[in-house]
Amino acid sequence: MPTTPSGAPGRHVVLGSGPAGTALAAELAGRGHQVRLVNRGGAGPAVEGVERHAADVGDAEQARAAVKGADVVYHCVNVPYALQTRVLPGVQEAVLAAAEGEGARLVVLDTLYPYGETRGAVMTEETSWNATSRKGRLRADLDRGYLEAHRAGRVRTVMGRSADFVGPGVLVSSLAGAVFPGALTGGEVLGIGDLDRLHSYTYIGDVAAGLAVLGEHPEGDGRVWHLPTPPAVTTREAHRMIEQRVGRPLNVVVLDRPRPYGPFDQEFMDEYAELFYQHTEDQVMDSSAFEAAFGTRPTELGTALDRTIEWYRGLLAAG
Repeated sequence: MPTTPSGAPGRHVVLGSGPAGTALAAELAGRGHQVRLVNRGGAGPAVEGVERHAADVGDAEQARAAVKGADVVYHCVNVPYALQTRVLPGVQEAVLAAAEGEGARLVVLDTLYPYGETRGAVMTEETSWNATSRKGRLRADLDRGYLEAHRAGRVRTVMGRSADFVGPGVLVSSLAGAVFPGALTGGEVLGIGDLDRLHSYTYIGDVAAGLAVLGEHPEGDGRVWHLPTPPAVTTREAHRMIEQRVGRPLNVVVLDRPRPYGPFDQEFMDEYAELFYQHTEDQVMDSSAFEAAFGTRPTELGTALDRTIEWYRGLLAAG
């Protein structure tokens, strides 16, 4: 099964053009790779050095066309919570078949959902998968499928797990569009659950760089890795760090239970209710294994907040 040698320029296809997929495409292009960025409509802001392609990768034929010629395929596709159990298994089937047909390696962006409730224990790659939520069990089943495809010799596969995103371009996250605009304008800022629980945040630039590293290093295949993530802080501490940077106290509204707020409508919160435990117990992700194996360090949270605030200032200025 052919692979791109570690670090050598290759043909890389990114499926999904959300914040992670778009940041990853730019990262790969900056590393000298030929990059194709795929979404359903093929539209979106221009990314230097990146070709855009339209495809519904849940359709087997369109997925094959999307990854044609690829050395490495990155699966960053996501769908709204209400559609995940119906749509994501079909996407997995089509993407695995497409990557197998091209002899391409597959890098999958993953979440912490398979671990389920941990009672605050630090999550490492050795943590048991004990999800009880529908979406957590779904992700665990999908992940077992990717690892089985690797073990069976179908597709060389590796997975990178991330905590909650923070960073430029991230609009829907616990530290995103319901926080930074209010922080910058004096409006309401969302705090979810227990603000004194530790919570890990992964900088979107580190998500992109971490996935690119996995794409360039076949020796990491066949397992799950935690992408570089700085030490966890409490939500209250994250808010304090934001206050220092914007020069005003935050007007925090606390969601102590799942209910609609700002960008999170009723449908979203109904689906998110089973995952609300992430904000009522410590949610701490350890990425030391990745850092030691690949010689990387996560972006400090303060730096991530600086870059995020700068991006949101520009977004607000542009109306």
